[in-house]
Amino acid sequence: MTNQTKAVEVVGSPFNWDHGKGTFTFEGDQAVLFWLNSAFKTFLDTMEEVSGEDAANVVLETTGYRMGIIVGEYFFKTSDRPAEALNALPDIYAAAGWGRFEVTHLNEEAHTAVIRITDSWEYRINKIQGKKQCGRFFPGHFAGLFTGIFDTNVWYEVKSSQIEGDNYCEFSFFPSDITVKENIHELSRRNEQNEIDKLENLVKVRTEELSQTIKDISSPIIPVLDQVVVIPLLGKYDKFRSKELLEKTTEEISSYSVSYLLLDLTGLHEDIDEYGVSMIQQLVSATYLLGIETVLVGISPLLSMKMSNLNYEFTGVKCFSNLQHGITYALRCEGLSIC
Repeated sequence: MTNQTKAVEVVGSPFNWDHGKGTFTFEGDQAVLFWLNSAFKTFLDTMEEVSGEDAANVVLETTGYRMGIIVGEYFFKTSDRPAEALNALPDIYAAAGWGRFEVTHLNEEAHTAVIRITDSWEYRINKIQGKKQCGRFFPGHFAGLFTGIFDTNVWYEVKSSQIEGDNYCEFSFFPSDITVKENIHELSRRNEQNEIDKLENLVKVRTEELSQTIKDISSPIIPVLDQVVVIPLLGKYDKFRSKELLEKTTEEISSYSVSYLLLDLTGLHEDIDEYGVSMIQQLVSATYLLGIETVLVGISPLLSMKMSNLNYEFTGVKCFSNLQHGITYALRCEGLSIC
């Protein structure tokens, strides 16, 4: 294959092609071309799809900033008057298809500047993407450029945005403690917090589901005979669980038309506290007012000692060691017996 080269100059910017090698240079450095509306848009869309919009914005801002640093440091190190060298940049950027920008304000002593740019490649892609907010690459890029030119850390503020309906994008630049590293760390912290929030929300939902399940299945009213029902107490009862049981029992037990409630304490946690004992006492009192006698069954020696140590009185309440004895007592009171 013959080695074919081609060179052109556009507004002072040299373009050189070596067709034989398949290479291309711009301003003396290796370059590459992408179709903006298809290939490059697909690249940005894919990056956003894989990493998420927030991460993609930080990547573009950081990339733009670091590219700007390279350009800015070049002018700072090679020119006695960086501001004068800066005048050549608008034509170079325009020749490369980056859009047309102008420096509307520059104060080398205060390290401040204002840039206006029209039809940047970022704006053109964002318009196709249907974006509603200004992109982060160009403001980050010029922040890096002025950081390099002024040899001091510079950040930006978006004053106007072409994608939001303005005639141009305008960015204000000023000395600042904000850095791209901090933005990267902030993104990491935000992502970590988002994951924590998701986990906390998941735990909350699962806890609510489990609480509802426990509420639905715990301490059911079990009919044993026409005049007798049993409520088994399971586990440990804190303030909220005790309140739920008391309310559920007083609301539902009247529909059974019974005379005796056997409160089975066999499955009750032996490390009972004042909430559990108070709940039993309140349940006895509430059912008594409904004309129902409550009988305690399944009390172990250890549980009886715990209940006694909490100084609650159960005077007049019948207590039996097991459920069978409690049922027998209720039947005898009704003049019945088990044959």
